[in-house]
Amino acid sequence: MPIPLPKLRELKEAILALIHGPYTTKFPAEEPTFPPAFRGFPQYYEEKCVGCGACFNVCPARAIEMEDDLEAGVRKLTLCIDRCITCGQCQANCITNEGVKLGHEYDLTTVNRMELRERTVEKELIICEACGQIVGTKDHILWVARRLGPLAFANPTLMLVSLQGAGAAPPRETGADIKEGLRRGDKIRILCPRCRQEVSFLA
Repeated sequence: MPIPLPKLRELKEAILALIHGPYTTKFPAEEPTFPPAFRGFPQYYEEKCVGCGACFNVCPARAIEMEDDLEAGVRKLTLCIDRCITCGQCQANCITNEGVKLGHEYDLTTVNRMELRERTVEKELIICEACGQIVGTKDHILWVARRLGPLAFANPTLMLVSLQGAGAAPPRETGADIKEGLRRGDKIRILCPRCRQEVSFLA
């Protein structure tokens, strides 16, 4: 059986490889260069994230976990890199455009999967003074108030949270003096949408 001769294309590639060197990168000895549209694993930026939960709602791989602790008054967002598919939906739907961003990390080899869940951000919760349910995070409400400017004073919740954040109004205990339900005077309180609707219809 005759031995097949090498193809001319293969000979050309072999000669070019000898002259110009291999096509592969020298990773991990040298860091590769990334194109502008490269999508690595995401990272939270706590000073820009407002804890709104938009990234949690749009993540198709459920790689973001959100946990609200009413007793501690804290919302915790956790990036689970072991489930992340680097689709970029968290970055695309971030309301501040800077709270979570895709980086250039792609080699996260580890023997402990829990190490990949250490990317967390915690935000203080604002609680309804009437029913004790979550209104939102403090940073999110302040972000909305800044976007609205003077119009924020038309909403008592935005106004009071802004004043408390500036130290101009003392915080009140949730439900401290609401004994027999909401009254008209309770309009100037930090209320959730449901309680705000209820107190708005009171005569």
